[in-house]
Amino acid sequence: MKIGWQGLALLALLTTLTGACGGLWPAKAPSAAEINRRLGRGVNLGNALEAPREGEWGVVLQAEYFDLIGQAGFDAVRIPVRWSAHAAREAPYTIAPEFLARVDWAVQQALSRDLLVVVNMHHYEELFADPDGERERFVALWEQIATHFRDYPPELLFELLNEPHDWLTARRWNALLAETLQVVRQTNPTRTVVIGPGEWNSIWGLGALELPDDPHIIVTVHYYDPFKFTHQGAEWVDGSSAWLGTAWEGTPSEQRAVTRDFDLAATWAKQHGVPLFLGEFGAYIRADMASRARWTAFVARQAEERGFSWAYWEFCAGFGVYDPDRREWREDLLRALIPQE
Repeated sequence: MKIGWQGLALLALLTTLTGACGGLWPAKAPSAAEINRRLGRGVNLGNALEAPREGEWGVVLQAEYFDLIGQAGFDAVRIPVRWSAHAAREAPYTIAPEFLARVDWAVQQALSRDLLVVVNMHHYEELFADPDGERERFVALWEQIATHFRDYPPELLFELLNEPHDWLTARRWNALLAETLQVVRQTNPTRTVVIGPGEWNSIWGLGALELPDDPHIIVTVHYYDPFKFTHQGAEWVDGSSAWLGTAWEGTPSEQRAVTRDFDLAATWAKQHGVPLFLGEFGAYIRADMASRARWTAFVARQAEERGFSWAYWEFCAGFGVYDPDRREWREDLLRALIPQE
């Protein structure tokens, strides 16, 4: 029987209350490892709520998308959100209510279909250009987000920031994430929070990541190597047209490059006692489909072998596993991600 996200939220609240009053149900949140296991195989709802305006990049979220994702066998969705474009520039940096309601709708759509949800802070370009000047606003935005979602079930995860880079150096990011997590914990003491390293969430940035002493953290990395294959012909990448025709054959040397990188990430995670979430990976539509499917399947299986959860980038835009015009899955990619039993 499915009780839906509202029922889960009520159950969580009752559990907390009875635990606090010495009742039969102790208030015990699921561990980060358990949440990561349940994240399993996910997909990003990209080019929608992280665009400057929803629809500007070609994607407007539809209720039917959540049905399709669940029916296809995915366990979770990651929802990239450009909160910074929908909040006041002056204190208290209020998030536009109509935008918050739109994000709320998407979260509820996912939870009601038994999908776990990762909501992040995406494309905060001002923060990357001026970390010190945007620090107060960033923390204030998370205070509002955390307060709004405080009574949602543990199937909702917060991801503090997508791909820290540029002037948001590892040192600055370590300080900011620790401060922000303290604010989130004021209203969400046991919610799972996803945190990634600098250098665009790269595996190579893990060595500089400093984590607070908090048992409810999942660490995320992104993977798009080899970049000249995954981003060939990408209009936003200078010089990428010269890479057109780059294939990924799955040769031993190509596979070793992936396994070497994932082994490095797995070793770091084991040393730090944290689960890993491969929050993004994908190959752009300009690559040939056979290569895209081979690369995607290999990356996904290698992640699974090491106990990583993952979320493919992305559902229905330039990297998309679903074709919204034909209203059908791109079967080669779908089966690379979710093999038929």
